[in-house]
Amino acid sequence: MALRIGIVGLPNVGKSTLFQALTKKSVLVANYPFATIDPSVGVVAVPDERLDQLAAFSESAKKVPAAVEFVDIAGLVKGASEGEGLGNQFLSHIREVDAIAHMVRIFDNTDIMHVDGEVEPLRDIETINLELILADLETVEKRLSSLEREVKRGNKEIATEHAAIQKAHEMLRDSKLARTADYTPEELLSIKGLHLLTMKPMLYVLNREAGGHNIDEQRDGRWEKVQHFFETTGASYTFVDANIENELRDLHTEDKATFRQEYGVEDDGVNGLIRAGYALLGLMSFFTTGPDETRAWTIPVGSTAPEAGAAIHTDFKDKFIRAEVINWQQLIQSGSYAKAREQGLVRTEGKEYVVHNGDVMEFLHS
Repeated sequence: MALRIGIVGLPNVGKSTLFQALTKKSVLVANYPFATIDPSVGVVAVPDERLDQLAAFSESAKKVPAAVEFVDIAGLVKGASEGEGLGNQFLSHIREVDAIAHMVRIFDNTDIMHVDGEVEPLRDIETINLELILADLETVEKRLSSLEREVKRGNKEIATEHAAIQKAHEMLRDSKLARTADYTPEELLSIKGLHLLTMKPMLYVLNREAGGHNIDEQRDGRWEKVQHFFETTGASYTFVDANIENELRDLHTEDKATFRQEYGVEDDGVNGLIRAGYALLGLMSFFTTGPDETRAWTIPVGSTAPEAGAAIHTDFKDKFIRAEVINWQQLIQSGSYAKAREQGLVRTEGKEYVVHNGDVMEFLHS
């Protein structure tokens, strides 16, 4: 399945630098707003040691990781919802992604200009979110207006959509993200076609600077405000040092570890971001493995065996008979498929089986 995460934020917060680190793909980076006009797209492998170990176990000729598509969207500014700074064009690019990585600069550096003169993370977050809210408000009000006549005719599907849009409208009018409303499953399905920006899952990516003046270390009140926002909204966030990650992008794993120690950056921020984005979308991986290929397949958490089979081929869902399943660790520890079967570790599962993260599967279909 094609998964797209859009990297958004104010100009000069490090979006394009992060994108380079993520994709090892060169894009225009400059110290001024709108350095990126058209969105750059890169497909990024989801880091997964399980895949590496299974490929080594099976002595596979090919290894295919799960992947996430990252889209580098040009910097939004205040007034984007009204077309400021090519805002309408950029907002349309966000509509096409599955989730949003909202990048926020949390370091002071006078050599890197800020569009508002100074770094204030909570204000920056609110600026971007407000533009998304205003854009959605316009979309929702147009749709509500067009639904009024149809609702009076008693169409149940239209009534469900109308109820969902009214809930979204109430949130947006209160300057809240549309996804914070309480929807029924039917309402969520009915509102999906509007592609509302504030219905998309959002991960805040906090960009720090190694050896710099990071706000989370300064105790001047700015970080406390951001923390309060995250706590009260239940928002997900992760840290990254986009500049360091970009500098390390072409180094081997061993060399990266050495340089990280020198820079004082312990975690691999890029891998953490990729995994967080994958989790944000409610996804997991199951595996197929053999001498020809070991592959990680992306499916939503809670998928049944036939639904997992459809990730390989659409026919596998309708023509599913059964699946042989074993946990990836159990397979490796047993030494071979034959020994795993002897030990009773390979199970036969039917249509009702809910796939677990890390299952190794073989499908039988008609």
